[in-house]
Amino acid sequence: MKKNLSYLVMAILGGVIAIGGYTNLVEKPIVEKREEQPLQTFQTNFKPAFEMTNATYEPTDFTVAAEKTVHAVVHVKNTAVKTGITSFSDIFNGGRKYEQVGTGSGVIISSDGYIVTNNHVIKDATNIEITLNDRKKYEAELIGTDTKNDIALLKVDTDEELPFIPFSNSDNLKIGEWVLAVGNPYNLTSTVTAGIVSAKGRDLQGNTATDSFIQTDAAVNPGNSGGALVNSKGELVGINTAIASRTGSYAGYSFAVPVNIMKKVTKDLMEYGTVQRAFIGVHITEIDQELADELKLDDLAGVYVNRIIEGGAAKSAGINEGDVITKIGNVAINTVPSLQEQIGKFRPGDKISVTVKKDGKEEVKSVTLRNKNGNTEVVAEESGEVMTLLGAQMKPASDKEKKALRITGGVKIVDLSSGKLRAAGIKEGFIITKINSRTVKTTEDITEMLEGKSGGVLIEGIYPNGMKGYYGFGL
Repeated sequence: MKKNLSYLVMAILGGVIAIGGYTNLVEKPIVEKREEQPLQTFQTNFKPAFEMTNATYEPTDFTVAAEKTVHAVVHVKNTAVKTGITSFSDIFNGGRKYEQVGTGSGVIISSDGYIVTNNHVIKDATNIEITLNDRKKYEAELIGTDTKNDIALLKVDTDEELPFIPFSNSDNLKIGEWVLAVGNPYNLTSTVTAGIVSAKGRDLQGNTATDSFIQTDAAVNPGNSGGALVNSKGELVGINTAIASRTGSYAGYSFAVPVNIMKKVTKDLMEYGTVQRAFIGVHITEIDQELADELKLDDLAGVYVNRIIEGGAAKSAGINEGDVITKIGNVAINTVPSLQEQIGKFRPGDKISVTVKKDGKEEVKSVTLRNKNGNTEVVAEESGEVMTLLGAQMKPASDKEKKALRITGGVKIVDLSSGKLRAAGIKEGFIITKINSRTVKTTEDITEMLEGKSGGVLIEGIYPNGMKGYYGFGL
């Protein structure tokens, strides 16, 4: 027993010795000496998308622009004599005459007293009174109107030099640029509001004025019509004309006729008494993705020429159906209104460069613009009262049209704006052959038949596709 116990003690002791030796000889701990290393830096070409700067930015100062322009914007008072029926006896006496007064704004554009306003501000006026910012009053003469662009030109006679607003170039106006609207809303004279350019070349569907407005968010209300839209330098960029509103008051959108259009219109009215409209002679459509895919176009830039007018300026210059117009001069064209705006700056006989693209290749064409009659001559002033009422420009049907449609005569509507014809549903291209069963061959016939007339009017005619039309309206 003692012998066995001694063997056990010896075995335990041997194990302890073996484990200790293994630890000292085999598992001796390794001590690593580490030195602290500095952080490494790397040189790269990466630059952040923006850089921090210590520069300070000052808000746009409108005081100079306001001071320059507020004295050149006037109050326009329009007095019109109307005839109405207010009692049973008025029916037999031809009606009772009364005065109707309207107000708006105007912009002095020359020191000798020329003033621009909207046509709708002075429409039907029998007397026009101008009030300057210093409260001086003048009676104004109506020089001429352009219903299509809703522009009217007035003149006051004065020996003193009047303050006026210099013109800018509305083509250079940028979206996001600050602008001021100066006018007389609600008869509150010398009111200035600020906003930015929200869009250019805006086409207001159903609007009777220009098809290429400057859109801003400057507050404009009734009475601002005909007032100035100016840039931060105090230069005229547009004539405030319309608002988009369900209530009739400002709701965030206001629209102005570009100054480049206004400038051309007023020059024509001064020199010729009527606007000399230039035509390029194409029917165009805007390019969307569906049309680009269908025609296998490279991109969506430009406007697509889907029809060429025979005998027109584009035809003579070598522009063809299927071409894409990308530029007028140096101005990019991507919408129908933008093309109309650029052509609207020129007169018949002016030569312009038109960039067209086909099959991926661009070519610059020299185009001599023409008038509504297909030539470059000055168009005489038409009998304004009747044609303004109808809202149309017309020319006699050509021999080719008469032969194709089997008619002996007629007058073709080549340009249609606001007026009785559009309201009745008549479209451009319609050839008027009869009015109240009387044959029509010239525009003078139409003037003679309708001048001074009251009551119902029945118009008969035919469209270029051979479809006959019958329309009625009252005068």
